[in-house]
Amino acid sequence: QVQLVESGGGLVQAGGSLRLSCAASRNIFSMRNWYRQAPGNERVLVATITSSGTTTYADSVKGRFTISRDNAKNTVYLQMNSLKPEDTAVYYCNAWHLGRDYWGQGTQVTVSS
Repeated sequence: QVQLVESGGGLVQAGGSLRLSCAASRNIFSMRNWYRQAPGNERVLVATITSSGTTTYADSVKGRFTISRDNAKNTVYLQMNSLKPEDTAVYYCNAWHLGRDYWGQGTQVTVSS
């Protein structure tokens, strides 16, 4: 069993930055992901990172967000720069472990105009 604990959300002005963290209760070396869901919208994938460090981003965040991982700390990060009001959403950490899908509790990110 894996527990994912997220932190780092908050309220920022447009153009500001936040760094989200997701700590796992044990080591996970498979792909880890960040999703987000705005009110009334679908939950969408925004960033992924493989065990080897290969990253993928949604077009809407490419060039502004950076996903990284620290395997020694069992933690994945999402550095969010140049934030826009349309980035406002609940952000969820996701990981696969032994064939099961695990999710964090979600952390609210609100970007004001």
